Amino acid sequence: MKRVVIYPKDIMIITGKSERYSRYLIQRIKKHLNKEDHQVVSISEFCTYMGLDEEDVEGCIL
Repeated sequence: MKRVVIYPKDIMIITGKSERYSRYLIQRIKKHLNKEDHQVVSISEFCTYMGLDEEDVEGCIL
């Protein structure tokens, strides 16, 4: 079974940025998608926002 949700630790691996930046990026994505605080960001939403290929991202974090 593959994961659907992306976490700050995953974003750290993908971008090479800090955990603080990764949490900030998730907040920006939530705001862009009009999500509430309790809602999560999916890998596909992250990839769309960042302009990345979903298969490449899943290969990095899974």
